[in-house]
Amino acid sequence: MEYSIRAANVEDCRDIARMITELAEYEKVAEHVKVTQKDLEQDGFSKNPFFHGIIAEVPEQHKTKEGHTKIGYALYFYSYSSWKGRAIYMEDLYVMPEFRGKGIGKALMSKVAQLGLAAGCNQLNFTVLDWNKSSLDFYLSQGCFDVTADMGYHCMRCEGEALQHLAQP
Repeated sequence: MEYSIRAANVEDCRDIARMITELAEYEKVAEHVKVTQKDLEQDGFSKNPFFHGIIAEVPEQHKTKEGHTKIGYALYFYSYSSWKGRAIYMEDLYVMPEFRGKGIGKALMSKVAQLGLAAGCNQLNFTVLDWNKSSLDFYLSQGCFDVTADMGYHCMRCEGEALQHLAQP
């Protein structure tokens, strides 16, 4: 399968928004998606972006029946570990179902790792759903480890009213 991996640009936001929805549907949490194409344009392609992205694209002859040539993406941002220093966080890794098993997800993840190493990062962090055995097996096969199982850390979140309350002095 012929494909290319490249940096995302603002013109990709429509397709990124589409694939974010597809990923959320796959993860059975579509009702939680609030980000719009406009949010992606502002947050990823402004002077101080909150995230960066890469796109997997196929040539026209391999486009989907709906006409899509952008068939996968990864979103990432830089973070910092007080123990290890520079880190990169992969927020999303997604390949459309009909293009899975062709090395595209591995190529996207590899590119995120390359970008992290080039920026001096010592680790790549991401989350995966506990029921997503195929993804868990894939990540373990790449040399990743389960931080929750191995170190006991849990990913925590504060949002909405709880975040507003927490922010009160």
